[in-house]
Amino acid sequence: MTGQMQVNRALFDDVMVPNYAPANIIPVKGEGSRVWDQQGREYIDFAGGIAVSSLGHCHPALVAAVKQQAEKLWHLSNVMTNEPALRLAKKLVDSTFADKVYFANSGAEANEAAFKLARRWALDKFGAHKDHIISFGKSFHGRTFFTVTVGGQAAYSDGFGPKPGAVLHAEFNNLDSVKALISENTCAVVLEPIQGEGGIIPATPEFLQGVRELCNQHNALLVMDEVQTGVGRTGKLYAYMNYGVTPDILTTAKSLGGGFPIGAMLTTNEIASHLKVGTHGSTYGGNPLACAVAQAVLDTIDQPEVLAQVLSNEQLFRQQLAAINEKYQVFSEVRGKGMLLGAVLNEKYKGRSRDFFLAAAEHGVMALVAGPDVIRFAPSLVIKSEDIMVGMQRFEQAVQQVTSV
Repeated sequence: MTGQMQVNRALFDDVMVPNYAPANIIPVKGEGSRVWDQQGREYIDFAGGIAVSSLGHCHPALVAAVKQQAEKLWHLSNVMTNEPALRLAKKLVDSTFADKVYFANSGAEANEAAFKLARRWALDKFGAHKDHIISFGKSFHGRTFFTVTVGGQAAYSDGFGPKPGAVLHAEFNNLDSVKALISENTCAVVLEPIQGEGGIIPATPEFLQGVRELCNQHNALLVMDEVQTGVGRTGKLYAYMNYGVTPDILTTAKSLGGGFPIGAMLTTNEIASHLKVGTHGSTYGGNPLACAVAQAVLDTIDQPEVLAQVLSNEQLFRQQLAAINEKYQVFSEVRGKGMLLGAVLNEKYKGRSRDFFLAAAEHGVMALVAGPDVIRFAPSLVIKSEDIMVGMQRFEQAVQQVTSV
């Protein structure tokens, strides 16, 4: 072959399955919290690849980790273990409530493992009747058929035939709605400490504590999906640590790999014992490349000064959003914690989050939406204050554009 193939946005429509509708820009290079497209145009990245790029783009520690491991060992499968996987598992165990770790490739796979484990644990200990999983409206747990059914958004699970059964949905932050559903048939209650896709809605401490107590009363497991909130994003290594409520099973992905695909399920010795040899598996789970990168991510983020920076960055974001709101009167509130924030559109601009998202890109800032009414920010945890200020200046121009129409 001579020369390199010319790539443009039209090629996507030619060769890719049409389940995505990506932006017209094609980024080609990133450094820190800045990204450049094919035309050399610069963007400030407030999206973080949907809360994934926890250390920004091409962080030196992650580049070094992947280079070093790439020259040693890429893949074995789980017929053998490997050093990076064991080091990463030990670090996760030492840093959390957990005794045992299972590695996968994504948050959906980590959740799939968690739900299967909860069902198997209940079957072994209590019998086949104890199979109900309680989740919440507006929740999101992945795109496998099981996880999307547990997720509380029917738009994602409808249209694929019969759904997995024994999945019930309560109302988030409404303890009475959980009490109405929970019973001796419940094997697990599954929740996000902050609902991500559902609109950046934090659980109240009273709600989380109440769910924990209900699980204890009914011999049900509390499964916390920390795929989006984990690995420092809320200013603690995991968001459950902000609440003083400990889950039985925790899932983590996104920020864990800093951009390299990896997921993990964490649990206790007793619960883990029910996934005996052959009951579950993953060809790529615990891949040496992924685990080497994830260890570098954890080593970098799990430091007091970095976690403190997450909270100081939050304050700067909130100050800037408040200043924008004072001028343009677009937000009813800013929800979330750390570097997972949602600017909620007021009545006048309800349903228009995508307009703000598109305008932001036009003005050189990458943001996200969390439903039709919320603009989501999930940038690098170590984003520089200068990048926050420049990004917010550009975002203000986008707000001005949308509100002046």
